[in-house]
Amino acid sequence: MKLLKPSWVSQNGKPIFSVDIHPDGTKFATGGQGEDSGKVVIWNMAPVLREEDEKNENVPKMLCQMDNHLACVNCVRWSNNGLYLASGGDDKLVMVWKKAAFIGPSTVFGSSSKLANVEQWRCVTILRNHTGDVMDVAWSPHDVWLASCSVDNTIVIWNARKFPEIVTTLKGHTGLVKGLTWDPVGKYIASQADDHSLKVWRTMDWQLDTNITKPFSECGGTTHVLRLSWSPDGQYLVSAHAMNNSGPTAQIIERDGWKTNMDFVGHRKAVTVVKFNPKIFKKKQRNGSAPKPSCPYCCCAVGSKDRSLSVWLTSLKRPLVVIHDLFDKSIMDITWTLNGLGMLVCSMDGTVAFLDFSQDELGDPLNEEEKNTIHQNIYGKSLAITMETQLSSTIIENPEMLKYQQERPGAQTTSRVQGAGLENQTPKLTNVVNGESLEDIRKNLLKKQVETRTADGRRRITPLCIAQLDTGDFSPALFNSAPILPGSSAAPQLTPQLSSDSNTANSLCLRANQEPAASPTKTAADDKDGGTPALNSVGQKSNLLLTAASKIEPMKALDSRFTERSKATPGVTSAPVNLGISPLDRVKDSGGVKDWKMKEETSSDSEDKVQKAPPLAKRKTDMEAAEVVEKRKKGRPRKDAKMMMAVPQAYPQTPVSVEKETARIPAPTISLKLHAPAIQKSFTIQVGTDPVMYLEVENDASVVAGARISQLRCSRDGREWDTVLPSRIATATGSSDVVAVACEDRTLSVFSACGRRLLPSIMLPAPISTLHCSAFFVMALTASATLSVWDVQKQVALVKNESLHSILSGSDATVSHSMLTDQGVPVVGLSNGKSFCFSSAMETWNLIVDKQDALVQCADFRNCLSSQDALGSTGPLAATQGRTLSASRLASRLSSAPHHLQQGMTLAFLEQQLSSALVLRSTAEYRHWLLIYTRFIVNEGYEQRLRELCKDLLGPVHKSSSSSWEPTVLGLRKRDVLAEVLPVIGQNLRFQRLFTEYQDQLEIVRLK
Repeated sequence: MKLLKPSWVSQNGKPIFSVDIHPDGTKFATGGQGEDSGKVVIWNMAPVLREEDEKNENVPKMLCQMDNHLACVNCVRWSNNGLYLASGGDDKLVMVWKKAAFIGPSTVFGSSSKLANVEQWRCVTILRNHTGDVMDVAWSPHDVWLASCSVDNTIVIWNARKFPEIVTTLKGHTGLVKGLTWDPVGKYIASQADDHSLKVWRTMDWQLDTNITKPFSECGGTTHVLRLSWSPDGQYLVSAHAMNNSGPTAQIIERDGWKTNMDFVGHRKAVTVVKFNPKIFKKKQRNGSAPKPSCPYCCCAVGSKDRSLSVWLTSLKRPLVVIHDLFDKSIMDITWTLNGLGMLVCSMDGTVAFLDFSQDELGDPLNEEEKNTIHQNIYGKSLAITMETQLSSTIIENPEMLKYQQERPGAQTTSRVQGAGLENQTPKLTNVVNGESLEDIRKNLLKKQVETRTADGRRRITPLCIAQLDTGDFSPALFNSAPILPGSSAAPQLTPQLSSDSNTANSLCLRANQEPAASPTKTAADDKDGGTPALNSVGQKSNLLLTAASKIEPMKALDSRFTERSKATPGVTSAPVNLGISPLDRVKDSGGVKDWKMKEETSSDSEDKVQKAPPLAKRKTDMEAAEVVEKRKKGRPRKDAKMMMAVPQAYPQTPVSVEKETARIPAPTISLKLHAPAIQKSFTIQVGTDPVMYLEVENDASVVAGARISQLRCSRDGREWDTVLPSRIATATGSSDVVAVACEDRTLSVFSACGRRLLPSIMLPAPISTLHCSAFFVMALTASATLSVWDVQKQVALVKNESLHSILSGSDATVSHSMLTDQGVPVVGLSNGKSFCFSSAMETWNLIVDKQDALVQCADFRNCLSSQDALGSTGPLAATQGRTLSASRLASRLSSAPHHLQQGMTLAFLEQQLSSALVLRSTAEYRHWLLIYTRFIVNEGYEQRLRELCKDLLGPVHKSSSSSWEPTVLGLRKRDVLAEVLPVIGQNLRFQRLFTEYQDQLEIVRLK
C-alpha cells in the first residue's frame, strides 16, 4: 500500500467536506468552503497517480473551479454514467453540472493569479425544494433518480430523467438527515439522521420499510455528516456513528431481516463516514498452487472524528489496515476508484490523502460476469440489465390484461420489440427528422435568418429557436417547454394526439415532455429480492413487450420535435404555453453564454424582442391545441395561486359577477352564522404530509354551450387525475382514501383516491363553511351552523344536520377551528377556548377541552409518568389541546392549594382526559391516559376506583347470558389492558390482596 498527500489539492486552506472520483478514473471533484461562497473544484487524477505527471508543468492539476453555490458545499457526487456532477450545499440548493463544449481556457472569476479553467463545466439545473442545508446527495443505480437530504429532516427524490420534477419527499425523520445510500439492487434507499435512527425506504412505493434505532440509542453528540454505505452485493448496509457498550462503532446491518449483530469496532471517536469498495473480491491464488474455491468478499473503508482511517475486508475479523492521525481534523468523505484499488479521503482540515492498494493486499476483483452471477444467485436476476430495459417497457403479466390491450384501438401500430435485440431494432428518431439530418435543418435555418439594420446602422439578426445539435445534451431549455408555433404543422396534429391515449411512436415523440418514454415502472422481476422470475423470461414472451419507440430518451424526442416546428415557420416564434424559459434565453444558451438564470415566468420583455416578424392570426384550432397542452401538463403542481394564468381563449368572455350568479340559485332563507369561503378564480390546496396531495382548482376553466365548467386536478406521489364540475368550486379537501369537493350551488361531490365518483352529489342545506376528510369519512360544516358526517365506504350518515346552536348559544363565540378524527369523530373548537366533539352514539355534544379550566392549570401528575409517557401522546386530543400537557410545565403553575384539593383536581383532570379520549375513540391516547390514571390512583390509594376499573377490565369470569360486558374498548382487548395495569398495582404493597385476586382470576380466564 502506498500513501500520498497531494499538497496541491487544497481550497486555500478551507475545509473540504466532500470528495468523489469520476467513474472513468481520470478526474475527481471536491466540495467545501470558498472565500465567501461554496466551492466545487474538479481536479486531474493523473498527477495523483503518477509522480512524473505531478512534476510535469504541462499536465494541468486543476481542471475547473465553480463558485456558483452561495454557501459551503457539503457533498459532491458523480452520476454513474459520468456525464453529470451533483453538488449540495448550505444554500439549500442542489446543482447539477455538465461538461460544456470546450471554448478555450478561461480564468477563474475574481482570481488575481493565472488560474485557468482547462475544462468548462456549467450548471444545467438548480433543484430548489429544501428549506435547510443540503447535507448529502446520491444517484440511484442507472441514474434514474437523484436523492438529496437536508437539515429540514426530509429526503427529496428527484426524477433525474426530467429535472426538476420531484418524484416524492420522504418524511419521517425527526432530526437532521445527514447521509444517504442506494441499495445497488435498486429496491431500497437508506438514510441516517441525528434523531438516532437509520431508516430504510422502499423505492417501489416510497414507504418506510424499517426503522433501526437500537445501535444508535446510546449515541451522544453529533457529527457533521453521517455517510452510510451499501455493499456492492447488496447484502450489507453499514452505518456511521453507532455505539456498542459505550464505544463508537460502524454498525453492520444485514439485508436479511435487517439484523444488527455485527459491527466494525476500534475507533476512539464517532464514525463519520463509511464507504464500500465498488468491487467484489476473491482471494488471490498463490503462484503454482491449485485454485481453491474461495468465498467472495467485500472491502469497506471507515473514517472517524478521531482522524484515523480503517480498511476492512468482510472475510477478516480484524481490519486490513488502520492509519492513525492521517489528518489534523475529522475525516469527512471517502471515495474509491472504479477499479477498486485506489482511495481518496478528505478532511475538515482542508487536505486530501490518496491510498493505493495492490491486488496482493485486497484480492482479485471479480469481473462483471462473475459479479452478475452472484447477483443472479442472490436476487434471481442480474443487476446489469435490470433497470434500463425495464424502464422503457412494461411487461404485461395478466393474460386478461393482454387481451384488452390488444383490443384497444391503435394497438396494431404498437411496435413489438424482440427481447434479444432491443437496441438494434428500435428506430433511431433522434438525429433524423423527416428524412433530413439535424445538421441540414440547422443550415437551412441559418440561410433563412432575418437581418435588419437599426437607425444608427448597426446589424440586428432576429433570433431563431433551434434545437441543440448535441442531442445528448441535458439543456434546461428543453425541460419544461412545449411551444406551439401558430400555423405550424404540429399545432393541428396535437389536438387528436393529446386527447386520445393512443400508444403510437408518433404521439410519444410529441408528448415527450409530458410522459417520458422511460418511465420508472417496476416489473415482476424487480419486485422481490429473491424473485423467481428471471429476465430471460422476457425473451420467451417477446410479444408481451408493448413499447413505442421505447429507447428514445425524452430529451432527444423533444429535440427532434422542436426542430420540426422551427423548420415549419422559420420567422415566427411564440411564447411557450408552459412557464419555462423564454425563446431568447434558449438561443443564448445554445450560444454558450455561461451565466444564465432559469426564469420562473416567461419574460414579456424578451418576447417582444423575439417577435419581430408579424404574428399570424391565431386560429381557433391553435388555441384549442394550446389549451389541451395546458390541461395535460404534468409535473409538480404550483403552490402559488397567483402564478396560475388563465388559458387564453379565442372568443370574448363576458365576466359574470358573483352576486348575480348566486342570485340564480334559488336558496331557502337561512340565517347564516359561519363564514363561507369566497369563490376564487383559481387556487391550490395542499393536503396531508405523507405523502402530500395537491388539489388545484380552476373555476370557469372553459365555457361549453353557454355553461361554465370548473376543473379540479389532484396530484399525489407523481400520480395525477382531473375532473370537471358544472358549478364553481368553493373548497376542496382530501384524505388518503377520498377527495371531497363543495361547490357554489351547495352540492358536495366525493371521489375516490384515483378520481372515481363514489356517490351522486349531496345537496347541502346551506353554503359550505368548512370541509374535512379523514380515511373514508367526510365532514361538512355549513354556513348555517349545521354539521354532517358521512362514512362514504358504508354509505351511512354518522351525524345528520346537527345544529351547533347548543354550543354557540349564550356566548358571542364563533367557530375558530374544526377537525375530523381518523375514527370519524367531528371536533369543533370555539374562539372562547372550548372544544367540543359530537358523539354519534349518544347524539350529544361533549366538552373535551377548555383552555380556561382550572383543573388543567393545577393538575400535578409528574410522578405518574414513565419515561415513554414523558414524551406525551399524539392524537386528536393532544392536537385539540394545542400543546402536549407537559407535567413539568404545569407544575410551575401549581397553586398553593392544600394537598387533598390538589389531589382531587388531578384526579378530576385525569378522568376528564380518559373520558375525552374514549369519546374521541382515540385508542393510543386512551391507553396512554389510562396507565397514568392507574399509577395515580395506586400512588394515592383510591382502592374503590381501582377495584371498579379492574372489575370492568376483567369482566365476568364465568359466561352468563345476562352479562352486557363488552370484551374490547376502542379495539383494545380489556383483559390485555388489565395485564398491563396489574404490574402497576403490584408496585404498592397496600394493594397486594387486590393484585393477587385479579392476577389469579386473569390466569383462570386465560386458561379457559
